[in-house]
Amino acid sequence: MTTEERRVLVVVPTYNERETITLALQRLAEHVPDAHVLVVDDGSPDGTGQLVEEIAAAETAAGAPREIFVMHRAGKLGLGTAYIQGFGWALERGYTTIVEMDADGSHRAEDLPRLLARTNDADLVIGSRWVRGGRVVNWPLHREVLSRGANIYTRVALGLGVKDGTAGFRAYSADLLRTIPLDEVASHGYGFQVDMTWRTRQSGARIIEVPIVFVERTAGESKMSGGIISEAMISVAKWAVAHRTAQVKALFTRS
Repeated sequence: MTTEERRVLVVVPTYNERETITLALQRLAEHVPDAHVLVVDDGSPDGTGQLVEEIAAAETAAGAPREIFVMHRAGKLGLGTAYIQGFGWALERGYTTIVEMDADGSHRAEDLPRLLARTNDADLVIGSRWVRGGRVVNWPLHREVLSRGANIYTRVALGLGVKDGTAGFRAYSADLLRTIPLDEVASHGYGFQVDMTWRTRQSGARIIEVPIVFVERTAGESKMSGGIISEAMISVAKWAVAHRTAQVKALFTRS
């Protein structure tokens, strides 16, 4: 698919990201000016959704080449459901490439063109911190240990074959998303990213990892919590048991 044929939508979930969303949108405009943006706002008390509406109106009046849309949700419904709704919205409107990206600046817009350049070669392109050339900036040691450990755990348990299955900066083909029963994906946080990677791997689709620089947020508050981490670990364990059980059953069936 040529650049002219590709229609890109960047889905950006927000909850109280007023301090960072303006710069995030500015950087996207600079590095991927033709990519449209859908901000999925979970009723941010700080007015993030309304601010994005104002930015969108100003850009439209100025004749910007992209469009910014806002999906207002009733409350804090979670990262996973925000992406699922965003994916559905994108598929209904004919976008060919759907990008996941955080609003806090940790995912750099300047890395996105390199992800998009590989979408002709794979159905899922992951912006990876843990492949050669990838790195993190300003992360405390315990965060790095947690992320590396979580990825080793998921890689061994599920046989994902990727270094950064928990990454939240990625580009999906619309064709892949149409094959995944999105209404069955109920995971959140780290668990959502692993779930989608696992479903992609099971479908036989091709996954590519592209190195990125992940920068710890400098404003706002992280949404990571012990509950999100526990959910991910428990979910991976369940998927791994089901996967290994199926493998054993298949082995005995062949025998």
